[in-house]
Amino acid sequence: MRTRGYLKLLFLAAVLGVVLSAGAYGFLQAVDQIQHALFDDLPRGLGFARPPVWWPLPLLALSGLLVALAIRYLPGNGGHEPAEGLNTKGAPPAAELAGILLAALASLGFGAVIGPEAPLIALGGGIALYAIRRVQPTADATTQAVVAASGSFAAISALLGSPLLGAFLLMETSGIGGPALGLTLLPGLLASGIGSLIFTGLGSWTGVGGGQLVIPSLPATERPDLAQFCWALVIGIAAAAAGTTIQRLARRLQKDVKRRRLLWTPLLGLVVAGLAIAYAEATGNDSSEVLFSGQSALPQVLLHAGEYTGAALTLLIVCKGIGYCLCLSAFRGGPIFPALFIGAAGGIALSHLPGLPYVSAAAMGMGAMAVALLKLPMTSVLLATLLLGSDGVTVMPLVIVAVVVSHVTASRLTPAPPPEPAVTPPPVPA
Repeated sequence: MRTRGYLKLLFLAAVLGVVLSAGAYGFLQAVDQIQHALFDDLPRGLGFARPPVWWPLPLLALSGLLVALAIRYLPGNGGHEPAEGLNTKGAPPAAELAGILLAALASLGFGAVIGPEAPLIALGGGIALYAIRRVQPTADATTQAVVAASGSFAAISALLGSPLLGAFLLMETSGIGGPALGLTLLPGLLASGIGSLIFTGLGSWTGVGGGQLVIPSLPATERPDLAQFCWALVIGIAAAAAGTTIQRLARRLQKDVKRRRLLWTPLLGLVVAGLAIAYAEATGNDSSEVLFSGQSALPQVLLHAGEYTGAALTLLIVCKGIGYCLCLSAFRGGPIFPALFIGAAGGIALSHLPGLPYVSAAAMGMGAMAVALLKLPMTSVLLATLLLGSDGVTVMPLVIVAVVVSHVTASRLTPAPPPEPAVTPPPVPA
């Protein structure tokens, strides 16, 4: 930390925080503009007063075709497989960034049930890795890895609502501990903080929102009681079972999709669109609650929780969960926001039962479902609490219990990895 090289590393992290946060802002605005153009402007341009009920079908089929073509014919496999969780295998090389970008835009912009965080992590890390290799070709592997991680979390920190979440993601996914953690964490924390400021400033300067997950004006929740802690056990176990089922089915489907990707990805897109249409026709609500990542719909569901019946919430959870599973297996994106949405909807559905306020239930559902998919307990607790503002501090003990129960239960439900083969030591020379 006392060397000039480390100071240069911090300076480079700060510069990357500015550049990559601006790029992340542009990426999210591009996704938003594509969604509005396809689901609002195009139907009106064709003479429809509102999108017809069948409208998601051709868009999801086209999305599947574009994603399949990007994965098959462009370098990089379109990015990380979302059914595997968040990517912890390092930043991609520059040659793979175009394929990652196109696959992500085709998935997110056309309505797939997938989040934007994984492409942002990959693109931010890949650009940062390219920059350090151009600026300092002789940099060692550790320096390159630290700079790439800083770029990833500069790109994602503002999306998740707090630079602290980027820092915790960096700690949990890197697996680094001890004195090396501080040296590795500081550049990422600096890039995340500066990136969050730039992200907020761009939103204020342009007058266009930055795509952050914000849940304002929620009713104040009461302090936790014994009944709510009992509900935390129930929600943790239920979320672990649901999340593990979604992920295992997605991984099983993923094997079939790989064999005939150009056929299966559009077909699965049609099934997702059919689920959204079925939900809209059965409940009278908008099909967008099933489609997309849930990032924009989550605040509205929480603010209008009293307008949903238990049957409507149950159907929403089933349709969104199946769509999420199918998109994890075939499309490209991240697993965080759909998991948060499903967890919140499940908590609100359970809040119709006695002794469970809906804000506390939604927070526990979000944390428990997130850890079931991500396997990152600290990040999951922060996701479910920091995004709720002042209510998050009140319900944090409940969220911690739900996250721990879900994490332990999911680990017991997940098959253990095969043991590593024993290494035979070389013979001792005579």
